[in-house]
Amino acid sequence: MTGSDADPDAFTYNGGIVEPGETQNIRYGISETYLGDPVRIPVTIVNGAEPGPTVFLSAAAHGDELNGIEVVREVAHEWNHDDLRGTLVCLPVLNVPGFLAQERYLPIYDRDLNRSFPGREGSTSAKRMAYQIFRNFLAPCDVGLDFHTSTRGRTNMLHVRGDMNNSEVARLAKAFGSNVIISSEGPTGALRREATDYGIPTITIEMGEAHRFQREFIDRGLEGVESVLSEYGVHRTKSVKWPGWRTVIDDAKEKTWIRADAGGLVDMHHDRGSLVYEGDTICTITNPFKTDSEPVVAPFTGLLVGVLENPVVYPGNPLCHMVELSAKTRKALKRDRARNSPKSNDETAPPPESR
Repeated sequence: MTGSDADPDAFTYNGGIVEPGETQNIRYGISETYLGDPVRIPVTIVNGAEPGPTVFLSAAAHGDELNGIEVVREVAHEWNHDDLRGTLVCLPVLNVPGFLAQERYLPIYDRDLNRSFPGREGSTSAKRMAYQIFRNFLAPCDVGLDFHTSTRGRTNMLHVRGDMNNSEVARLAKAFGSNVIISSEGPTGALRREATDYGIPTITIEMGEAHRFQREFIDRGLEGVESVLSEYGVHRTKSVKWPGWRTVIDDAKEKTWIRADAGGLVDMHHDRGSLVYEGDTICTITNPFKTDSEPVVAPFTGLLVGVLENPVVYPGNPLCHMVELSAKTRKALKRDRARNSPKSNDETAPPPESR
């Protein structure tokens, strides 16, 4: 069916249509290799039998950021969608050339696909790819979730990034249920910014590190998707998640990257997600002989959202990403972690010999 004959609840893209109650796995051509072979991205479209919002889930816009791939695949292929109201557009690997090379950027002139949206016909390779992805699979959607990890050599706790000055983005960001939300429009050309400007509220979910699957982050990402689908009525069997505590950070005013003032080898004393107090030593930088040692102290009391994994730095390299927490938020964080820690569970359990 085409034109006026198409079902208004069908999902259409250039070259195909997915009717209500239907699921399609697609390999969609967005470019060509040096040999003229197609560069195709995998897409799964799950169109529910009942009408509702259209939600996209995307991952691997940076080819070496893998955790989100598994989130998107499990939603598409392991969840029961019998009660689905609306449509899920699942794009587990946006940057196929980068993924195949296990590189962050497109191997073509080292371009960043996530600075190329919404793309443009007749432009660079990256913008042509972004254009095909955007017009066919993102533009028809109502909201979007874009999954990322930190760049190589660093690791992030799970957090959400989105423009909290946009009420629809704020609704989506809160529905995902992360403890930390960093508010910003995002850079020009970034998927979440360009989709939001187009009228599709979109957030970025940052979780973990590049080059690996980390099950704890994948599971938390899936919980966030469940919460969002419940908020928008897409899945009736899911529930909206409250994370126990939450802080919203204004990217322009409040977040702080702590950078090295000396070159050397880094001994990191705290992990991602750690609460550190003003004056605490976050890490120590030493020379190869350990004859010189420079402690790096916390300038305020806050949370380590991201930390260095690769323990070598030049002056000016980032060591950690730290956000300030109010006394009220710190209290809620500690209460929530005490309630959910294995130690607190053991304290309420009977001793092993009486179990």
